[in-house]
Amino acid sequence: MASESSFDIVSKMDMQELTNAVNQAEREIENRFDFKGSKSSLKLDKDALVIASDDEYKLNAVIDILQTKMVKRGLSLKNVEYGKIEPASMGTVRQRLTLKQGIDQENSKKINILIRDSKLKVKSQIQGDQIRVTGKSKDDLQQIMQLLRKADLSLDLQFTNFK
Repeated sequence: MASESSFDIVSKMDMQELTNAVNQAEREIENRFDFKGSKSSLKLDKDALVIASDDEYKLNAVIDILQTKMVKRGLSLKNVEYGKIEPASMGTVRQRLTLKQGIDQENSKKINILIRDSKLKVKSQIQGDQIRVTGKSKDDLQQIMQLLRKADLSLDLQFTNFK
């Protein structure tokens, strides 16, 4: 009974689901009456999303459509960081949305402090952009998961490799 149980805390965005959400948003923009003749577009890079449109109002409408599609596909909006709106070519505007992947150092420290303050018999280790939590009791590990789900953190957490 002395075996250790563990799980990893990660923060990743499912890129396949994001691609699907972007494709659905593009289709809706093509079909909507208020976007007829508009130069609105969404372009997915490796770690960012570039949205361009005729003006700020239409840009915000495109972002709203995208957010709706993301939520319907189970993607968290916490992992999206909005850049500033900047002018682009031919009188259009664009905005860069950065996709947060992994847990940064600052949030890792916050999570470790939350785990330590819980007074449960578990250990947590930062491993690059994820955190491994180990403990003898699986119940303690599940309590840590509940604690982190309720915590007000600036990113969406997933729990993987529960052994």
